[in-house]
Amino acid sequence: MSRPAGLLEHAGQAVGWTPLVEIQRLGKGLPGRVAVKLEYFSPGASIKDRPALAIIEAAERAGVLRKGQRIVEKTSGNMGAGLAWACAIKGYRFTAVLSVGNTPERSQMIKAFGAEVVKVRQAPGAKPGQVSKEDLDLVEAETQKRVKKYKAFRPDQFNNPGSVWAHRFGTGPEIWEQTAGRVTHFCSFAGSSGTLIGTAQALKERYAGVRVIAVEPAQAPFLAGKPVRDTRHAIQGGGYAVEPGIYDRSVVDAYLTVTDAEAKRTARALAAREGIMGGYSTGANVAAALMLARKAPRGSLIVTVACDSGLKYLSTGLYPA
Repeated sequence: MSRPAGLLEHAGQAVGWTPLVEIQRLGKGLPGRVAVKLEYFSPGASIKDRPALAIIEAAERAGVLRKGQRIVEKTSGNMGAGLAWACAIKGYRFTAVLSVGNTPERSQMIKAFGAEVVKVRQAPGAKPGQVSKEDLDLVEAETQKRVKKYKAFRPDQFNNPGSVWAHRFGTGPEIWEQTAGRVTHFCSFAGSSGTLIGTAQALKERYAGVRVIAVEPAQAPFLAGKPVRDTRHAIQGGGYAVEPGIYDRSVVDAYLTVTDAEAKRTARALAAREGIMGGYSTGANVAAALMLARKAPRGSLIVTVACDSGLKYLSTGLYPA
C-alpha cells in the first residue's frame, strides 16, 4: 500500500523547515526587526539534529561508518541528544561523553534515546551548572579513550565539515526563503560554529551584503581576539576559548558579547512575552539580535536561532521554580 503524501517514513525526515517567528513585543519600536528560527521543533528538540544526521549519513556514504559500529562523541548536551536521536533512527549504538557540569536534563534525553552517557568530573574550581575549557579538556581526554576502546566512529563536530554543510544547505537557504531574501543580519552564538558558519556561507552566497555577527560570552570573547577573563559561564555549548577547525573568519563581519545576566533576562522575557521558551544560548542569541536591532538601519531584518528548548534548563534556575 502506498504511503500518504503527508506521512513520513521516519523521524529523520522531520528535520528542517523549522518556523521563523518575528518577536514583535520585545522588538517593539526598534529600527530593526528581529526574527527567531525555532529549532526546538526538530524531533530531537535542538539545532544539533541537523548536523548529527548529516554527519552520520555522510560517513555512511564515505564508508568510514560501518553497520554495527559504535559512535562516540564529546558533547555539552545538544549534539549528544542529536546524535542519540539520529542513532536511534539509524540503528547505531552511541556513547555521549559530557561533563557533570552540564544540565541533568541533557543526560536524561540522551538516555531516553537508548544511548550510553559517560559523565566526567569537573576541573578544580568548577562552578555548578557551568562548564569551562578545563572541564572540556577532561571530557576530550575521556572521549579519546572511549573511541579507542570501542574502535568507534567519532563525529568530531568541532572539526567535521558536515557540521557546516547541514546549515549551508539547510538552515541558511530556509532563512533566505522564509524572509523572501530580505534578511540583512544573521547572528548566532559561536559554539562548535557549524550554525554560524554554514548559515553565513549560504546567506552570503545569495547576497554578499548580509552582515554576520558571532556571539560570545562577555568574559570569553576569544574569537573576537579580546582578553579571556574566564571560560566558566552559564551559556553552555561554547565560549571555551578555542577556535573550532570548521570556523571560517572570512564570513564573519563582527562580534558581540552577552553576559550571563543578559542571556537569562532575555530568555525569561522571550518566554513570558513572546511564548518562545529557549535556553541560555537562545537568550544570548536574542539579546544580541536586539542589540543589533537598536542600532541597525530602519527596516533591517535580523535573524537568529532558538537553539533548543527551555525544558532542558528547568533544573538550572533559568526559569522561576
